[in-house]
Amino acid sequence: MSALTLERPRSLKAALASLAADPSLMPIAGCTDVYVGLHFGTTPERRFLDLWGLKELRGIGVDGDALRIGALSTYTEIIQSTLVQQRVPMLVAASREVGGAQIQNRGTLGGNVANASPAGDTLPVLAAAGARIVLRSQSGTRTVPFDGFYTSYRNSIRTPDELVVAIEIPRLQGRQWWRKVGTRRAQAISKIMMAAVRGTDVRIGIGSVGPTVITATQAAAVLSGGGSIADAKAALLSEIRPIDDVRSTGEYRATVAANLLEQFWRET
Repeated sequence: MSALTLERPRSLKAALASLAADPSLMPIAGCTDVYVGLHFGTTPERRFLDLWGLKELRGIGVDGDALRIGALSTYTEIIQSTLVQQRVPMLVAASREVGGAQIQNRGTLGGNVANASPAGDTLPVLAAAGARIVLRSQSGTRTVPFDGFYTSYRNSIRTPDELVVAIEIPRLQGRQWWRKVGTRRAQAISKIMMAAVRGTDVRIGIGSVGPTVITATQAAAVLSGGGSIADAKAALLSEIRPIDDVRSTGEYRATVAANLLEQFWRET
């Protein structure tokens, strides 16, 4: 532990200045994943930037017609938010299945996004919702579509001097749906997750079936166009690349993904 260093900026401006001066700093907040990595020796970073105290990154509100969720909003805050309950109930459902109460009190939506794990519980919801990620650095702010945020396993377009400051979710029309399949409903990494919206158009997000969270555009296009569920399942299987690992097999994940798609269509 003596080899680790920690900076605690008092403002977002100070945090961005620190990152600009030293891009090797790793931003942290709830640390629900970082602490695990440090314990097992899989986190290579040794210099950290603690964002937990930055009020500028908190809060849930409406900006224009979009729901804006500060990056440091915890799962507990999302679960308790009337705005999120009304506008994105599938995000509330996903947040309820993130670990236990302790993790929900510390884990943040921005952390789940920045962590870039394909098993992140909230990420399929953001994919299905057509969310936008707001990034900020000393040089300015940019907003990018969630579909274009991840580039490969655990990697994104976020540059080392940028922070995820907020997530924006446009108003959704249609029935929302969410399911997580795991060893347990909570306090377990998922084998597979699916979030979907059935309105005039269909949107589908899936986690743990590829190196990044996947937006199943082909399967959604089949269903949006009035195609059969069998054709949609075939399209879905062509879009995902599940692997074998300690939690499951690729064959199992592919089968469950197709079953979940059919369940979503039947229940909505």
